[in-house]
Amino acid sequence: MANFLIQFLKHPRSIGAIAPSSRFLAAKMMEPIDFAAAACIVEYGPGSGAFTRELVRRKRPATALILVEQNPAFAGPLRARYGAEPNVHVIQGSAADVMDLLTQHGFDRADYIVSGLPFTSLPPELSAQILTATQEALGAEGTFITFQYSMVKKALFARYFTLADTRWEPRNLPPAHTLVLKMKK
Repeated sequence: MANFLIQFLKHPRSIGAIAPSSRFLAAKMMEPIDFAAAACIVEYGPGSGAFTRELVRRKRPATALILVEQNPAFAGPLRARYGAEPNVHVIQGSAADVMDLLTQHGFDRADYIVSGLPFTSLPPELSAQILTATQEALGAEGTFITFQYSMVKKALFARYFTLADTRWEPRNLPPAHTLVLKMKK
């Protein structure tokens, strides 16, 4: 928790919250995932690993989990904790490079992308790059699951995806909306 707060104070535009996501939000983010069928799941911005813990616990051993974390202060501890787990790959890099990362691990697409990125505070051009790359990475059938503290970026997501579902989680600091997004038909 202390490292998370320090990283927020150092990098508020890329961290986006003063505390890690709650176990309640993590559970809400897992609800749309069919773990029995998923071959490849990507997590953007795992940070301190609130969602990662659930993804690792619930995924099948054969399911690849690619964790993409830009901040070295988070990537190192994630690698130390999950680097030895079967089919878990911790990458220090940008979510905008997701297609290259999928290819490096033998995939042409992901079934699910779970995001902890703070789109509200990211520069618009970076958000556009990430969302365009996410469209390509998911193909026609994949699902993008993200959360936001407000719905101010709903129109941004609507440019790239169809909103399939929203869920509210009040037991998080701050309370959060979970968005389940699909490719536009």
